[in-house]
Amino acid sequence: MTESTKGKVCLAYSGGLDTSCILKWLINQGYEVICFLADCGQEEDFKAAEQKALKVGAKKVYIEDIKKEFVEEFCWPAIQCNALYEGLYLLGTSLARPPIARAQIRVAQKEGCFAVSHGCTGKGNDQVRFELAFKALQPSIKVIAPWRDPAFLEKFAGGRNSLLEYASQQGIPVTSTKSKPWSMDENLA
Repeated sequence: MTESTKGKVCLAYSGGLDTSCILKWLINQGYEVICFLADCGQEEDFKAAEQKALKVGAKKVYIEDIKKEFVEEFCWPAIQCNALYEGLYLLGTSLARPPIARAQIRVAQKEGCFAVSHGCTGKGNDQVRFELAFKALQPSIKVIAPWRDPAFLEKFAGGRNSLLEYASQQGIPVTSTKSKPWSMDENLA
């Protein structure tokens, strides 16, 4: 940590609209940000995401391949017990969160981060999955959840449209548009 920052934060980064804006917002709040991307088998241009994070202001970017642990420790056991959401849907996104959080904590520890951050909305289950895993692995870690932060919520009260405006103002390159603002999670499952 330098004297000019509030400390180091490890951000779960995807390169999308939300986490790119969160990256810049954290930097503007005075944090030094280390970005973390997990390769769970999704089709992703990781090099482009890394370059984007560095352009926005990340100090470092880690890209961790977690496919083996994701499949062996999470997917196979779920398949073996026929785990389906409401008897219909595979749990790919849900199952990916614990190994992502575990790898993110490893990076946070390696970098000496006092906090981790994510882009989960304040009303979904993903925040719970990430944060329970963070606290189980390192109970002392601080979690910065921008979508539950009053200042962040006030700044981005217009949701995705506010994020798009902020990205434009801050020079953050994004592929989302007002007519197509959403992205989809992918992984091996």
